[in-house]
Amino acid sequence: MAEDKQCCCGSKMKERSDSEKKLLLNRLKRIEGQIRGIYGMVENDAYCIDILNQALAANAALTAFDKALLSNHIKTCVVDDIKNGDDEVVDELIITMQKFMK
Repeated sequence: MAEDKQCCCGSKMKERSDSEKKLLLNRLKRIEGQIRGIYGMVENDAYCIDILNQALAANAALTAFDKALLSNHIKTCVVDDIKNGDDEVVDELIITMQKFMK
């Protein structure tokens, strides 16, 4: 299975469809642009509340990215691993979900 590939550091890898990869990369590019904008605002001494509002927007965009990635992970990796008898993926998912809930 393609998801069982290992990268050079020993971590699992997952082949993503072109559409999934494009969606995730586009979200990250927007987030990167927002962060650069915040950097510029600080550099140019923008008003604190304006910077905070932009930081909140960047945070919301990152949360949306996390939700999209987690949803796809559950629908693909978790389901496939369970079908193949690897129940450890459930523990991995629980640990990850607990980190989100902190």
